[in-house]
Amino acid sequence: MICEFKKTHIVSFKYNNMTEQKKIAVILSGCGVYDGSEIHEATLSLLALDKNDIQYDIFAPNIDQYHVINHITGEEIPQTRNVLIESARIARGNISDLSDFNSDNYHAILLPGGFGVAKNLSSYAFEGETCSVNEQVQDALIAMNNDKKPIGALCIAPAIIARVLHKVEVTIGNDEQTIQSIEMLGGKHKVASYDEVVFDKENNIVTTPCYMLDVRISEISKGIDKLVSTLVGLME
Repeated sequence: MICEFKKTHIVSFKYNNMTEQKKIAVILSGCGVYDGSEIHEATLSLLALDKNDIQYDIFAPNIDQYHVINHITGEEIPQTRNVLIESARIARGNISDLSDFNSDNYHAILLPGGFGVAKNLSSYAFEGETCSVNEQVQDALIAMNNDKKPIGALCIAPAIIARVLHKVEVTIGNDEQTIQSIEMLGGKHKVASYDEVVFDKENNIVTTPCYMLDVRISEISKGIDKLVSTLVGLME
C-alpha cells in the first residue's frame, strides 16, 4: 500500500473581524536544535499564534547551513543542507525566502531559538559579541524596529537582537557567559524564568528563555504562550 501525503498551503482562515486581522512574520533558521531552529520552540510558537487567531507567514534565508549535526551523536555530518529547505520541514512547505520579506505587511516579527540562530542567522556561536548577522535578518529587524513594531525572540535569539539593535533589554535566562556577551553588545540583560517574559517597553521587544534553561517542553510552552500574548497585545 502506498500512502500519499498532499502538500497543502493554507490560503485563508475564517477569523472574526477579518478586516482587522493582524499578521506576524516568523523567521526560522533550519530544522533541529543543534544546527537549525529548535523544533519545540518553533512549533509551540506557531501553535500559540494559531490559538490567538493570529495569521502568520514563515520565512527563512535561502542559504547553506553552517554545518549539519547528527542529533543522536552530536557529531558533524559531511553534508550540505539549505536553511530555507530545512525550515520548510517545520512550515510544512508553506514558507517564503526571507529576501521577499516586506515589513509593511506585518504587525510583528518572531524568532524562535536553536543553534541555527547562532550559526546560520549569525556567527554568534563562533564569534560572540563580535559576530556578524545575516543581512536579510538584520534588515528585517531594523525595519520592524524603525516602525516601532513588536519583536519577539526566544532562547538564544535575543542575543542577535542585541547585536543588531544594541541598547535593548532582553533575557536569555541566567547563563552568565551569554549575559556578559549581551551586555558587551550594549544590551541590558534581565534574569528570567521559563514562565516569564521580559518586555522592553521603549523598543517593543519581548523575550523569554525557553531551552536556555534546563526545562521541560510543558514549561517552555508557558513562556511562549505569554510572549505571544504580549506580542498580540502590542500590535496596532
